[in-house]
Amino acid sequence: MRENKKTTRRVEIGGLIIGNNAPVAVQSMTNTDTRDYYATLGQIDALAKAGCELVRVAVPDQKAAVALKKIVAGSPLPVAADIHFDYRLALAALEAGVAKLRINPGNIGGPQRVKIIARAAETCGAAMRVGVNAGSLPRKLLAENKGDIVRTMLAAVEEQIRLLTGGGFERIVVSLKSSSVPETVHACREFAARWDFPQHLGITEAGAGRSGLIKSAVGLGVLLEEGIGDTLRVSLTGDPVQEVTAAYEILKALNLRERGPVIISCPTCGRCEIDLEKLVQQVEKETQDIAFPLHLAVMGCMVNGPGEASRADLGLAGGRGEGVIFRRGIVIRRESEEKLLPAFLAELHKLLSEKKK
Repeated sequence: MRENKKTTRRVEIGGLIIGNNAPVAVQSMTNTDTRDYYATLGQIDALAKAGCELVRVAVPDQKAAVALKKIVAGSPLPVAADIHFDYRLALAALEAGVAKLRINPGNIGGPQRVKIIARAAETCGAAMRVGVNAGSLPRKLLAENKGDIVRTMLAAVEEQIRLLTGGGFERIVVSLKSSSVPETVHACREFAARWDFPQHLGITEAGAGRSGLIKSAVGLGVLLEEGIGDTLRVSLTGDPVQEVTAAYEILKALNLRERGPVIISCPTCGRCEIDLEKLVQQVEKETQDIAFPLHLAVMGCMVNGPGEASRADLGLAGGRGEGVIFRRGIVIRRESEEKLLPAFLAELHKLLSEKKK
């Protein structure tokens, strides 16, 4: 745990602890049709294998709510239901056994219906995530705050917190998201200074591929380094498994979680005489299913090899038509370029066998 970690309340979600100095939890959301519970469970299994710890599913109608019963029963992960507009869907999701509801109280039909949902969640032992997005703020609050997005986000979420806590409901996780990194960072900072509810972090509508990854890494990285955030989702267009992979890379970069290898590689320069880019891609592919934490290095020359990568559990460094393999800075093998990758993988499997003993 970081010394500056913001201490937040403990919220249990189907056995997963959020807040109270627990490890930052990784979550994602299925993009299958929830009514197709076979497809949805298949995607949940893939997410679980990638390290996801909490999965959210959309519940757009009653047919999806009915499918939730089978999804909850077959899921290896706690399931959260994403509800908008119809409070009856939230009640049906609770009856299906979900561990958590994600609602936007501003679009669920008024304070009375929010209270009905809260009472039902309290009875079921479910948690609730109160989510506020910069793109869907109440016009009245925007006017009152003179168009200030961050102030309006805070006012909206605090209004809903008071509504829930006023009725005795406390199992709350809060999210304040914007597609703007500065807005998200400022809102989350301000909330952390005022309240001790755990925060779910994310940059909403971050986009696809490289741009979405960069925006998410910048925004989430800043907050996590400041000790803010108890769970996160990296929101990316496409296969949700990539969200989980990205989340762990962010957490590993900050030494907050360990899952799978950390792979370092040097930038190419005029000293490099092997196809380093291809080697890195091959090592990434061959190690993508390894959950055990390792520090691996793929370096282009001896200058950036065992010396600069001396802390790596295992590494390789290229030369002219050949390369070396090293462990913790000590060279253990020298191989021709075409044999370098197979030799590296053989040493990797040997290392994994030693680690598991």
